[in-house]
Amino acid sequence: MTQEHFFITGALGCLGAWVVRNLVQSGTAVTVFDLSTQRHRLELIMDKAELAQINFIQGDITDTEVVIDAVKQADASHIIHLAALQVPFCRTNPPVGAAVNVVGTVNVFEAAKAVGISQIIYASSVAVYGRKEFYNEQVIPHDAPPNPFNHYGIFKQANEGTARIYWQNDQISSVGLRPYTIYGPARDQGLTSTPTKAMLAAAKNEPYHISYGGVNGFQYVDDIAKIFIKAARTPFVGADVFNIKGSVVSVADVIEAIEAVAPSMVGKLTYEELTLPFPEGMADDALIDYLGEIPNTPLIEGVTQTIAHFQQALADGKL
Repeated sequence: MTQEHFFITGALGCLGAWVVRNLVQSGTAVTVFDLSTQRHRLELIMDKAELAQINFIQGDITDTEVVIDAVKQADASHIIHLAALQVPFCRTNPPVGAAVNVVGTVNVFEAAKAVGISQIIYASSVAVYGRKEFYNEQVIPHDAPPNPFNHYGIFKQANEGTARIYWQNDQISSVGLRPYTIYGPARDQGLTSTPTKAMLAAAKNEPYHISYGGVNGFQYVDDIAKIFIKAARTPFVGADVFNIKGSVVSVADVIEAIEAVAPSMVGKLTYEELTLPFPEGMADDALIDYLGEIPNTPLIEGVTQTIAHFQQALADGKL
């Protein structure tokens, strides 16, 4: 084992599960902090021996003292903060969404301050940006102005501000990362999860209808997990937020990739003409300037790996 010990909030979600998987497979100590006890996403992508290496702490991200005590108990050296409620839940119950997404982030920074951790990596989102017609570019630059139009985006923008103030007042550095459409095994909920569900349908050889169309940034989940980990291991001074680009393609392109991997699916996949309201893509040149080379799996390879993983999981009775 290395001397590192990563403390991961929201690790029972899709991205969190892949962050944990990568850390465990590299021999790094990991503590998972989550209110839920549902481990099906971890179980989908990790074996029993790998799962046995995880330290689980159940707790409420909205409780300041619980979060501080958990970070102390873990003796953490790094924090990756992913705990959040997604767009549909924040729309349905804004007070709880704000408590988890905004207060929870404040609590993570308070925990870092209490134990002397000097850098936090956290998940922001494309949702901090405005509707695509607000911008002149189809792929918006690093310094494009935020203009969120839903509760989730407002909460993520608040977290970016929170991070800036903790640097200003307490010299806790932070890096926020803004993914777009994450796809891959364990992506089973959220506004943009239906392309992954179409890949699961391909593994089952069943028809499927994707809930939106248009062009947006598609990012293989294992790549995003590795980027978060690399950021956590790369010193940063200050507080900034970086876009992640991935493959800027259409939903029709995703269907074409699925059909190329699973020819029996030709004609079985459809999608809504309704497009996502966000810009089509986000430039990641600033992120590359900071981290250097980052993983960027081509769409066809990501789709191939996802369908293969689902097929094996179905054979093993994990789905």
